[in-house]
Amino acid sequence: MAKYFDIHPDNPQRRAIGQVVDLLNQGGLIAYPTDSCYALGCALGNRDAIERIRQIRKLDENHHFTLMCRDFAQLGQFVHVGNAVFRAVKAATPGSYTFILPATKEVPRRLMHPKKKTVGARIPDHVVTQAILAELGEPLLSTTLLIPGEAEPMVQGWEIKEELDHVVDAVIDSGECGTVPTTVIDFSDDVAEVVRVGAGDVSRFE
Repeated sequence: MAKYFDIHPDNPQRRAIGQVVDLLNQGGLIAYPTDSCYALGCALGNRDAIERIRQIRKLDENHHFTLMCRDFAQLGQFVHVGNAVFRAVKAATPGSYTFILPATKEVPRRLMHPKKKTVGARIPDHVVTQAILAELGEPLLSTTLLIPGEAEPMVQGWEIKEELDHVVDAVIDSGECGTVPTTVIDFSDDVAEVVRVGAGDVSRFE
């Protein structure tokens, strides 16, 4: 049965954040709110939780996982951001964008796209997510919480608890969060390609 954390959206309780991070460090899989709807997240090296995410979402090997990063400095440790795209990515973060970029050697190979050696990366504009990332000290491996067969992502903590009670280890609820997935921009070839139109304004990349 998943633990349920009710965390204040503006002033996250440090004890609760610490408990969430302890769970992540012990191999847990969490459902947590972001600025662009709920996501599933686990520690980078957690093979078991990654496989559980694949099963919940029914993902194939070509799916781009996302590294949820605290800030631009951390993002730069895990993806290559060339001069041509630096300014564009920097200007759009934090925010509701996921950028597909070439992965550095810090990223486990199994998380990269098998052919392109790329990975998704983003910096969320969400107080609770940022508190978790600050305590964790490394990116959170994430993917949008979209149940197969459903047209819309789940956005209510209590609904997620009911639906995923036996397949995740914790659900974090901090009230309303975004209801639209991120806008995805592929910068793997140094030219912006809009892969998915979502919460972030695409006009700056067109």
